[in-house]
Amino acid sequence: MNELEIIDDISIEQGSDNPYADLDRPDADEMLIKAELAREIAQIIKSRHLTQLRAAELLGMPHPKLSEMLRGKFRGISQAKMIECLNRLGLD
Repeated sequence: MNELEIIDDISIEQGSDNPYADLDRPDADEMLIKAELAREIAQIIKSRHLTQLRAAELLGMPHPKLSEMLRGKFRGISQAKMIECLNRLGLD
C-alpha cells in the first residue's frame, strides 16, 4: 500500500514508478514502455535539431501522428512502430 501524507489538510498518496498502474489501467506496463519510447524519440529529434515535419518524413509517418505521439497520445501506435522509429533515427 502506498504511503499517505497530509499536507495543508490535503491527503497526498505517494504513487508507484508507473503512473498508469496508479490509475489502475489494465495496460499499465505497455503504456509505460510506450511513454519511455516516445520520450527517447522526442529527445533524439530535439538533439538532432529536426523539425517535426522532417522527423515525420524520416520516420515514415504522417506529421499529425508524430505530433500526437510526442504529446503522449500513443495509444494507436504499436510498440513495434515506435521501436522502428528509433531504428530509423539510428538507435536500437
